[in-house]
Formats: sequence, C-alpha cells, structure tokens
Amino acid sequence: MASSGFQADVKALQKHLAARHLIYQHQHNKQMSCPAMAQLLSNTLYYKRFFPYYSFNVLGGLDNEGKGCVFTYDAVGSYEKVGYSSQGSGSTLIMPFLDNQLKSPSPLLLPAQDAVTPLAEAEAIDLVKTVFASASERDIYTGDKLEIVVINADGIRREYMDLRKD
Repeated sequence: MASSGFQADVKALQKHLAARHLIYQHQHNKQMSCPAMAQLLSNTLYYKRFFPYYSFNVLGGLDNEGKGCVFTYDAVGSYEKVGYSSQGSGSTLIMPFLDNQLKSPSPLLLPAQDAVTPLAEAEAIDLVKTVFASASERDIYTGDKLEIVVINADGIRREYMDLRKD
C-alpha cells in the first residue's frame, strides 16, 4: 500500500490495517489476499467517513489467480480496480504521462480493451523514476526522495532515488 496525505493519518491507518491483518492471519492461518485487503481498506475508510483519515491510497498485489491487481482509493473508501494509478499532489502530472507511455485506451471504447501495456521489471522501474523526476521538477509538494519497492519471485527489494537537490 502506498499512501499520500496527512502522515499522522497515514500511519494510524497503516497501524490499524496491520492489526486487522494480524487478526485475520491468526483466525485463518493464511495471508489475506489483495482483493480482501482492498475491501478491508475500503470498509475502514468508509467507517471513518465523517471524520476521515486524510489519506489517499494505492494498493497493489496479487489476486486469487496470481495475477497482479491495483486498487486506487479516495479518502472515504470509494475504490476501483485499475491497471496503474498515482495519488498525491503530483498525480495530476504523473497520470497523463503514464497514460501516454502505457498506451491506455479510452475507457469509453467498446468493446473494452486491455488497459495496460506489459513492461519488463527494469522498464517499469525506469518509467517510475522518469515520471517522479518529471513531477518533482514541476510540483513543489512532491518529495525529495523516491522509494521503489519491487516485489517479485526473488523476494522484496527496495531502490531509492534522490529527486531534488535544492
């Protein structure tokens, strides 16, 4: 899960979800699937809708068939399964760039077409670095450092990139 917004609310939300996931693990002796976590996150955000977590989230993982899935949220729990997403102040700059690079067809086209151009791991990492470098040059609220978490069959790997030096 990647989150933007008020960091105290983000930390509180992550702590709550971690506790709920731990309870799930103890009750079911297995990890929660990504679609189940997506629903849990939606319910949690909706439950707090009158005094919401100021948090905008993107959740990614594997579905029950082993295919990748990405969910994007607003602050009150509305969510959608998408091919890719971005949240935060730089998302207005990042999303058009991703749409262009990933050749996403219009959702209005019928019949529906596949929404994402498949990328190799190295290509995806380079694309993420490029879009954040571009966004950080034009959006003062985009941070100074990028953390990319790569999850694959070999495990979890983190890459870091400095965005601004000013």
